[in-house]
Amino acid sequence: MIVILKPHPDKEKLHQLSSTLEGYGVTLHVSEGAQTTIIGLVGDTSRVDIDLIRANELVENVTRVSEPFKAANRKFHPDDTHIPVEGRLIGEGTFHVIAGPCSVESEEQIIGVAQAVKRSGATFLRGGAFKPRTSPYAFQGLHADGLKLLLQARKATGLPIVTEIMNLNHLDLFSEVDVIQVGARNMQNFELLKELGRSDKPILLKRGLANTLEEFLMSAEYIMAGGNEKVILCERGIRTFETMTRNTLDISAIPMLKHLSHLPVVVDPSHATGIPWLVEPLAKAAVAAGADGLMIEVHNDPKHALCDGAQSLTPAEFDRVMKVIEPRAALENKRMGLA
Repeated sequence: MIVILKPHPDKEKLHQLSSTLEGYGVTLHVSEGAQTTIIGLVGDTSRVDIDLIRANELVENVTRVSEPFKAANRKFHPDDTHIPVEGRLIGEGTFHVIAGPCSVESEEQIIGVAQAVKRSGATFLRGGAFKPRTSPYAFQGLHADGLKLLLQARKATGLPIVTEIMNLNHLDLFSEVDVIQVGARNMQNFELLKELGRSDKPILLKRGLANTLEEFLMSAEYIMAGGNEKVILCERGIRTFETMTRNTLDISAIPMLKHLSHLPVVVDPSHATGIPWLVEPLAKAAVAAGADGLMIEVHNDPKHALCDGAQSLTPAEFDRVMKVIEPRAALENKRMGLA
């Protein structure tokens, strides 16, 4: 349920209204826009007397929200959310590229790739320390040692780091990580999501391989319901009947997520296709569809990578993609009146 207030409500009367609403046993989420203030009611709203609330002199209207996701819902929060990360803002009107190898393999590799992608314009460094793999015999990452190497690469380049967590017992190891990634396979690991909801770290949440957009937003809701509203959505392709690509990138998810939610949306064209030459055209499509950023896999020697080398770009290939993407992103923002 949302309560839409008239412009410029009196603060004392607003406090009284808030106390009345809290008396129904619901949690309040207040969103103050340039023209309108909205109070979102989360919880069991069946006991709320809509007519009584609507009669309040501060209230413009009261409506029920039919979607099961509340905190992530644009109706609760009409203005776009911008998430601060180490002096950068992620959200509408900005464009960031998160780049790096699928897996951290050595100090030389991760620092070398970090320096290369920064030169090309990347604003975040990605790299896996813990790797979920389909085969139990595949390389699983360097774990804590991999995190240490990522921190060394951040120190060498100044790039904030994005890396994946797989187990809530590892959360203490991520204390210095800038953005914690929840991978597609863990999108519905609800105990992990609830624990991340109690942290203050930005969370990059990837869509599951076979999940609907509503399920995706409900996973974001798990994190936000715990108090952590720093959630970044990542469309990384879904499993369909098509076998020519590793997954099928759902371009329509970008504007749909933007319509349904106020959260930033980034796109991972590397995992979506598994084919390096498709990264550039799908990155262009993501920019045109309104994405707030990209996540691209880059490896200094893809043929000998320990993880997902077949879908990784070389630093030179990444540089060529960035030369195409950066001006397109700037042009798109200008067209939308955001730059």
